[in-house]
Amino acid sequence: MQTLAARLASYGSYHRDVRNRRTHLIGVPLISYALLTALALGHLSMPGVRLGLDWLIVALLAAFYLYLDLPLGLALSAILALLALAADATARLGLRAALASILGAMIFGWGLQLLGHRLEGNRPALLDNAQHILIAPIYLTAELGFALGLRRALRQQLSARLAAAATTDVTVDAAP
Repeated sequence: MQTLAARLASYGSYHRDVRNRRTHLIGVPLISYALLTALALGHLSMPGVRLGLDWLIVALLAAFYLYLDLPLGLALSAILALLALAADATARLGLRAALASILGAMIFGWGLQLLGHRLEGNRPALLDNAQHILIAPIYLTAELGFALGLRRALRQQLSARLAAAATTDVTVDAAP
């Protein structure tokens, strides 16, 4: 079983440039919002219960992130819930407005991601490991925590792994 530090280091090895990480701080939430808005257009119906697909995915993601790390998982679950609320509000505006929002957020979000990787001079992490699409949100949440002076031990583990990878000039292996 791969540790959280190992997962973060694998993703982080593609995101060493601060400009790249900054573009991701905006791009990843935009893409998440767009995906949740698309899901908010659909729902599961059972007798007496109507569940938006966006909330089902948020619940599954929250469980995954809580499994990886309780404090970061709690913070990220709150962020995902806020994004789902925004997605629900957008979906209620109607199909045309929702589709325009989805398209705009996707184009701007992915544009920022690609710009960040161009500035850093490397390829996006998910091209080498599709699991990175799930690690990006918790990585960014950890980065925000680090900036606030939280999770010092995790930050030291991550820094040590990234430093070791830099000396060998390869990305951190993402194998489980």
